[in-house]
Amino acid sequence: MDRLMPNIFEYFDYHKYLLDFYNKKKSVDTFFSYRYMSRCLGIDAGYLVKVFQGRKSITIDSVPKFASLLKLGKKEAKYFELLVLFSKAKSNAEITSIFEKMLPFTEMHHTKIEGAKYEFYQKWYHTAIREIIGFYGFNGDFQTLADLVVPSIKPLEARRSVELLLRLGMVVKNDKGEYSLASRFITTGEKWHSPAIRTFQKETIRLAGEALDRIPKEERDISTMTVSLSRESFEEVRERLKHIRRLLFEVANKEQCADGVYQINLQLFPISKRMPGTGGT
Repeated sequence: MDRLMPNIFEYFDYHKYLLDFYNKKKSVDTFFSYRYMSRCLGIDAGYLVKVFQGRKSITIDSVPKFASLLKLGKKEAKYFELLVLFSKAKSNAEITSIFEKMLPFTEMHHTKIEGAKYEFYQKWYHTAIREIIGFYGFNGDFQTLADLVVPSIKPLEARRSVELLLRLGMVVKNDKGEYSLASRFITTGEKWHSPAIRTFQKETIRLAGEALDRIPKEERDISTMTVSLSRESFEEVRERLKHIRRLLFEVANKEQCADGVYQINLQLFPISKRMPGTGGT
């Protein structure tokens, strides 16, 4: 693979890789075009443009032709195939399975994904352990630490969680054997696509449902509302939810006397099909 071209191992969306490849190639070879690629691939140029824009998909059968056009080596071609499969996966199990096959390629090339962080979001209680260490402190008593988590976990799970946090550099241990946070907050950012995040979110949603029976009403706040929105109003609500998250971070950041860890879920999803021609676009 031409090292002047984008590094495919830094991508989790093959459409984005193809577009970046095209733009880079076009900048150094003005004769390179969609029409040229169309002839090489045997794919209509108009359809090809939509593929590069992320509006259409390629077939698995066309992967070898793309690998040849892109001048991908054996490992790069295999990773490109996994990217295509990843984009077509539907079930969470299938998505996770393909993603885990992709990880060895990305870790080998030091991309931003960091496999250990993938492990961090596979268990909901890792975030709880981290926050408990932040406000309660921890000196190596894993039984007590496990009992502080709600619902409680096993001491062995608490130990493995702390070991992971140390490995990630999220917590540090001093000479006295005391643990503390390396930084106050962590975030996945707005563009994280890891299947582990999907698993983590599903787990926290499950915990929220269980909290209705497990947690006294005065110690929780769970509410729901159902509304009708246009596409424009939907996007406005999403932006306002982002703003709310920032405000909540500010509140937590100013906290000086925390005595518990809380999970906050903000959820917005459709419970009807969209109906074109009724006001939306």
